[in-house]
This record gives sequence, C-alpha cells and structure tokens, in this order.
Amino acid sequence: MERSHIKQEINLTEPLMARINELLSHYPADKKKSALLPVLHEVQDAHDNWLSIDLQNKVAEILEIQPIEVYEVVTFYTMFNQRPIGKYMFEFCQTSPCCQNGVEDLMDYTCNKLGVKVGEPTADGLFEVRGVECLGACGYAPMMQLGDFYQEHLTPEKIDQLIDDCKDGKITLHDK
Repeated sequence: MERSHIKQEINLTEPLMARINELLSHYPADKKKSALLPVLHEVQDAHDNWLSIDLQNKVAEILEIQPIEVYEVVTFYTMFNQRPIGKYMFEFCQTSPCCQNGVEDLMDYTCNKLGVKVGEPTADGLFEVRGVECLGACGYAPMMQLGDFYQEHLTPEKIDQLIDDCKDGKITLHDK
C-alpha cells in the first residue's frame, strides 16, 4: 500500500509536547529546524514506530518549516518508518564484513523461519526483517540491530533464540 493512503491517528499528548518543547529549548528560537531529528524520533516512538504523511506535516507545523523539509529527512534515513512495521525489526547489516561472514544466508534463514520476505511484516505484526547499511560493528560480524541493541556473531541458533525471546516478551526494544 502506498504510504500516503495509510491512515494514522495523530496523538500529540501533553507529555510528548512537553518533550518536544524541551528539545526545542536546546536550539535558538529562530532555528527550530535544528531539532528535526530528535523531534522525529520522539514523535515516531509515540506513534507505533512510524510516521504518516499527516504526522510529518504536523512535525513541519510544530517546527515552522516546510513539509518537504521533513519528507526529505524521513525518506533519507532508514531509522524513520513511513508505514506500519513489525514490532521487532531485525535490521541486518549488509556491508562487506557482514556479507563475508554469512549475513545474507542468515537473512534468508530468518525470513524463511518467519514466513516473510525482506521488508514485509509477519501477518501478526510481530516481526520484520530489513537490510541496512553499516552499523559500525564490523568486528562482530555477522550482526544486526534489534531495537536499540546490537546482536553480534549471529548464528541460526542465535536467531532462533532471539525469535523465541521476542515471542516471550523477553526483549526490551528501547533503553529509555
């Protein structure tokens, strides 16, 4: 489904707005755009980990910038999601050191185990597999990021354990 057709409830709660205002206080009043990245992170975290066009427009309004300035950032960085995603996003590093250590086979293994293709959430919305650029942990290849944490020296057995731990609610997604 094209992202512009997906509806999302915009819920700018009092605590979220307080956090946005606190972030804005770190920048000059006439440079609100400087807070774009941290504001997008906070807004995405508060909205099921994705940013609809309407929500991006709201961020532009808050920061007093043009909507295209938000779209450019959201479409550039892979950490911003433009559609609903799986609760547990397995982000596999796909650069040379990880590829030389078998990450592509592990991605295939994970997709087969979950019954999905790369970039497709499971039917229950619990999992999704994504390939990303360098995560900066080449010495721990093959590796992936799950939430805010790295999973290193991956094997099929470690993948199985991660999937089971996610299903059992043992994985914490954010360090906040």
